[in-house]
Amino acid sequence: MQTILSPISDESSNPLNQSGSTTSQATDDNLLDAYSKTVVSVAEQVSAAVVSVEVKTDDFGQRTGKGSGFIFSEDGYILTNSHVVSRFSRIDVVLSDGRVFKAKLIGDDPDTDIAVLKISSFDPFPTVSLGDSDSVRVGQLAIAIGNPYGFQCTVTTGVVSALGRSIRSQNGRLMDNVIQTDAALNPGNSGGPLVSSAGKVIGVNTALIFPAQGLCFATAINTAKDIANDLIVDGKIKRAYLGLQGQDIKIPRLAVAAMGLQTNRGLIVLALEDGSPAKKAGLKWGDVIIGCNDQKIKGFDDLHKAFTRESIGKSYSLTILRSLKKLHLNIVPGEKN
Repeated sequence: MQTILSPISDESSNPLNQSGSTTSQATDDNLLDAYSKTVVSVAEQVSAAVVSVEVKTDDFGQRTGKGSGFIFSEDGYILTNSHVVSRFSRIDVVLSDGRVFKAKLIGDDPDTDIAVLKISSFDPFPTVSLGDSDSVRVGQLAIAIGNPYGFQCTVTTGVVSALGRSIRSQNGRLMDNVIQTDAALNPGNSGGPLVSSAGKVIGVNTALIFPAQGLCFATAINTAKDIANDLIVDGKIKRAYLGLQGQDIKIPRLAVAAMGLQTNRGLIVLALEDGSPAKKAGLKWGDVIIGCNDQKIKGFDDLHKAFTRESIGKSYSLTILRSLKKLHLNIVPGEKN
């Protein structure tokens, strides 16, 4: 007796499976095409305005560093990172078409890692379109364009992984409202744009964490726009100044219980500048700051958040601990030079 063995499912001979496979393949192709077309469109739209930033110690020195940037106005204003340009006297900008311009540093802000450069030409420059980072959502497409390791106009893609992150700038101050993405960044990407699927810049690429993979960060474009505007108008960023040095501390449990405190963290004052707002307010060495108006102060990060540029010249109530007593002092922040 002859036995005929046949497979349970033979997609090559089953017209239903053949049709389903064809439909599935077509759907996958359509999805891939839509994704690819979006990335290609954004790259073509934005790349002409993405520049390479080369820095030197002087006009005759060798190139000592390289980063990215992008032109946001036709008359040649460029956004990049402060850490890319802040320590150098000669800055050259190379456009995607190969033209090279000597750039002027309009101003930089290490606290947000934002800098503004200016180049000049008789012809208008290609520009990017700045978006609204407040409308960004977790999971949306994110496209990074820059010059990692000198490879000009490199495009990487990913998603917005998280919003509202806080990371440390190179000077140690906490940077708030940072966008986290898994779009691959490498040295040289710093200062380049993070772009939405609509071709709008939503962030300025600023940092990556070694040796982690997929942990990259960008300063939100709304923050960058505010900083750039102040740098162009004033050449600097106005920030509140108190004139004190301190250290984050943990308050002993017995002291917390004895004074009925709502927090066990604070900022102990270790030094005061003569004539400073802190000195005029009556702060003394050893005082522990635990509050400002209705906000808890658990350390320097909270103090920076409480006293912004809008705080300059306004009166605030500091809650402090001194010799196991809770006191309230009025302080009027000055402007940081």
